[in-house]
Amino acid sequence: MSSQVKIEQLSSTREYLNELTELLIQVVEDGASVGFLPPLQHSEAALYWEHVLNPEVILFVAKINNQLVGTVQLHLCNKQNGSHRAEIAKLMVHLNGRRKGIGRLLMQRAEERAKQEGRSLLVLDTREGDPSNHLYASIGYIQAGRIPNYAESANGEFAATIFYYKIQN
Repeated sequence: MSSQVKIEQLSSTREYLNELTELLIQVVEDGASVGFLPPLQHSEAALYWEHVLNPEVILFVAKINNQLVGTVQLHLCNKQNGSHRAEIAKLMVHLNGRRKGIGRLLMQRAEERAKQEGRSLLVLDTREGDPSNHLYASIGYIQAGRIPNYAESANGEFAATIFYYKIQN
């Protein structure tokens, strides 16, 4: 499966706006903690994608047969004391594409780009207990801490988030 996956950087979301919007809605409906709560309206999801790109945000998409199946963002820190670091954000994989190496490929591409940008420290956070915790640990991210009651779910319960980091040479 992963040999069929093509990872590319988008300089504009226009061409893939519909697919990006549907992916975001789908993962939110499935319970992903990516900053939105279900039911996520199409207009709100589209608005997010229309405004996501800026000079500090690099967006990668995974495609199989020209169909978008996943995405990840690399947020470059623009602070004077943070030019060595970046944040990985909003790793999302289509429900039908999970557990097939797509998330791992997206992460590898984001890490490669971080190196190209001179970023040696990567950080990210994810909800405690989510499957993504296993992925991040398996590719060398180290748990830095846990914050309780970090994100609210659709049912009003609060979940902890786990912060991870990785130092690249």
